[in-house]
Amino acid sequence: MHSVISQPNDPVNSPAHYTQGRCGEVIDVIEDAIRDAPDPITGMLLGNTLKYLLRVWHKHPDPSQDLGKAQWYLNRVISHVKAKQTIKFQQDFSDTPPLFDDPLA
Repeated sequence: MHSVISQPNDPVNSPAHYTQGRCGEVIDVIEDAIRDAPDPITGMLLGNTLKYLLRVWHKHPDPSQDLGKAQWYLNRVISHVKAKQTIKFQQDFSDTPPLFDDPLA
């Protein structure tokens, strides 16, 4: 069985609801997870999703509150990634030269 890391509560630097569990501090997990994010917005949205998921059993008596927040951020990151893919596809498509000379172009 894994042991749980227990640290003194420091509400500013190491709040108890971010230091529970076996993985160390939530901020370290988040920083590692978003390190390769393609842009700052994606990283921020994913980081907030993880923040709420990783504290779900530790901050509020009702876990559905943090689960709802995580879901909200996850929906935002999905929308953001899809929008970026659409923009990239449109840019790639508009940069493609025609396969033949179009006299109307």
